This record gives sequence, structure tokens and C-alpha cells, in this order.
Amino acid sequence: MMTVNSHLRLDVQQSWWAMSGLGNGEAEWSMEQKFEMLAEAGFTGILGRLPQREEADKWHRLLQEYNFSFGVQMVPFPRAGEDITVFLQAAKQFGARYINAQVLDQYTVGFEAISGLNGLIQQAEEVGIPFFVETHRGRVTQDLLRTAEYVQALPKLRLTNDLSHYIVGSAIGEEGADPVTENLFAKLLQRTSSIHARVSNGNQVQVDIGELGEHPMVKHFAGWWSEGMRQWAQTAAEGDSFPFVCELGPASYAMVRDGGKEISNRWEQALVFKKIAEELWHAIHSN
Repeated sequence: MMTVNSHLRLDVQQSWWAMSGLGNGEAEWSMEQKFEMLAEAGFTGILGRLPQREEADKWHRLLQEYNFSFGVQMVPFPRAGEDITVFLQAAKQFGARYINAQVLDQYTVGFEAISGLNGLIQQAEEVGIPFFVETHRGRVTQDLLRTAEYVQALPKLRLTNDLSHYIVGSAIGEEGADPVTENLFAKLLQRTSSIHARVSNGNQVQVDIGELGEHPMVKHFAGWWSEGMRQWAQTAAEGDSFPFVCELGPASYAMVRDGGKEISNRWEQALVFKKIAEELWHAIHSN
């Protein structure tokens, strides 16, 4: 049985992008209201863009007021091999706990991709800030096979695993993944440093999972998320925190009815994902 460090912490973050458009039905919540809603719901952090200089003080004040962690989504998306030192230094100075990067582009493959990713990893190491590459379609991580190759070639590559993209890419439905796909997933999950929570049904990248998470795909995702948490915990140091990010995108990521109204209530769904994460974490740490 794996021994889990009891001093590790689950950091349930909400994507700031996922807060876009959320409100009381009449108006979108203000920035302050969004922070208040997140705190009241029990979230412990935010993943967002590095604030512009004119907004930095406000962000610092609210993050400190609510004692939130802050991860930075790197925008614009970096290219493999690009010099990103200035951005990394700015994010570290702001107080970001980690960088999440969707690395361009999907046509960069093989040695060029591996060498370029290694360059990004080395820059982050020199600056001294954790750097996670997000598994995402339309990026250098376009498909499962090539990302598994990166993992094998780059011992220091750490991932933000968002498997919804590969579920769509491999058209995996309610029956679950086949053994070959599960083996590839296992390679990625060994490098998990963060999880982006979204459930795909193999056709749409983001679906409503129900008020209690009863969608049949949830059991598959929960298994992968749990394994990613376990793998991270094996090498985490005492006091480390694991970012589990609820990342339900607005339209056109979210499906809409005629007239543009979203089918799903993204805020209520984020709370369901949060509950699932906490239950999985508790199950791991109670063994």
C-alpha cells in the first residue's frame, strides 16, 4: 500500500476564465463578488492570467484578503523553444505558485517539440517557478501518443492533465478506454502536477455531469483524477499543495440552446466538481 504524506494539501482552484459571464441572472458578478462567492463556496485559489500592471494591486489585495493561492495561465500561449524568461520572472514576482502553459503548436512534433519543451522547462527551473504543460488539443500536446513520447523523453516534464481533450480525440464513450489508451493515460498520470476538471462524453469536450455527478463518464474521469493525485503524492514534499482546477468554459466551450443560453449552470457544476475532488482526496488520504 502506498504511504501518503498526511501534510499534503488539496488546493481546489477555480479558473477565472470559468467565472466569465457568471452572475445573478440579471448582471455579471463584479470581481469582488466573484471572490466572495468563491470563498463562501470553499474554493482555496484561482487560476487566471497574470494581471496587467494597472490591476495588479487590486488582485494582490483580494488574493491576500481571501488567502487564495494563485496559478498563472500563460497568455499569450508560448511556443516550444521560445524565450519566456521575462514572463516567468514577472509571474514569480507577482507571487504565482505555478505556471500553466498550453504550448504551441500542433504541427511541431518529434525532436523539435521535445527540444523546445525542454528549453521551456529549463527556463522555468532557472527562474525557480513550477511549470506545468497542459494536455490540450490544438497544441504541441495535440494527441495522446506524442504527449506520451514527451513524457518518456523529458524526465522533468510536469503536466496539467486535462484528459477531456484526449477523450474527444479518441472518441471514448461510456464504455471507457481500451487497454492501450489506459496504458498511455497511465504514463501521463505519472507526471501529474495539476488537474483541470472537465468531463467529455467522447463527442463534446464539456458536458453537464448532473447535480450529483451522475453522468456515466464521471466514474472514468474520477478514476484518472484519483490516480493523478496518487502519483503526485508519491513525490510531493511535506507541505506541498495539489491544484485541482474546476475549468468549465463559457460558450462556445459550453453548449448552448437557441438564443445562446447555456444548457448547463457552470457555477453549480463547478461546485459538483469541487465536491468530487474533495471526496477523491479524502479517499486517498484516509487509506
